[in-house]
Amino acid sequence: MSPAEVVAIILAGVAAGTINTVVGSGTLVTFPTLLAIGVPPVTANVSNSIGLVPGSISGAIGYRRELAGQWRRAVRLVPASAAGAVVGAVLLLVLPAGAFSAIVPVLIVLGCLLVVLGPRISAAVARRRAERAAAPDHGTWWTPPLVGLTGVYGGYFGAAQGIILLAVMGIGIDDDLQRLNGMKNVLGAVANGVSGLVFIVVADVDWLVALLIAIGAVVGAQIGAAYGRRLPDAALRAFIVLVGVVALAAFLRG
Repeated sequence: MSPAEVVAIILAGVAAGTINTVVGSGTLVTFPTLLAIGVPPVTANVSNSIGLVPGSISGAIGYRRELAGQWRRAVRLVPASAAGAVVGAVLLLVLPAGAFSAIVPVLIVLGCLLVVLGPRISAAVARRRAERAAAPDHGTWWTPPLVGLTGVYGGYFGAAQGIILLAVMGIGIDDDLQRLNGMKNVLGAVANGVSGLVFIVVADVDWLVALLIAIGAVVGAQIGAAYGRRLPDAALRAFIVLVGVVALAAFLRG
């Protein structure tokens, strides 16, 4: 691996850590970067998942003020995210490689659409919150199962996992979105961590790639926690969609 490629991976990790902490689509930065330097798709996905774990933990620490008082909620939602992540990781490993090649472009497009539709989702969440009575602390009855399904998605690929989590919790839980964003970082860390443990045991991991992403993601997560809310929302969304288009092109070309 050349010095330029090392720098590119670290910078992609910084960007992913920042974006994951604020919005949740960082894989759309790191994944195409790894494809561009020639890392095979499944190895890139596995190594990326492991590398982003420290960044997710760093982001959760950065949102520790928003997480205050949410431990009862975490007790209900964390196991759902962890169980889903195990299923997703196993699916990645047992399904044919051709299945990953067929599914990932669809997931990238889905991630981009969720980024574009984010403002409408947020508006719908706000209307829904205004119309309903207060939900239990852990959310409606269907909140934990949907968090579990999001964990399946996160264990398999994970791009825009954070946006899906925010949409699910924002509709199902009566709380401030910034507090839910803190919980999103915890659930993302759990999903990445659990799937990462599965990958460490049975998958082909490029440990140098994972380390470089981890270094960048930890730094980026703190940047996101400190300054991410100041970024213009439209500019951030446009950047993520651009990266998604590049990811889709790189994946299909490869």
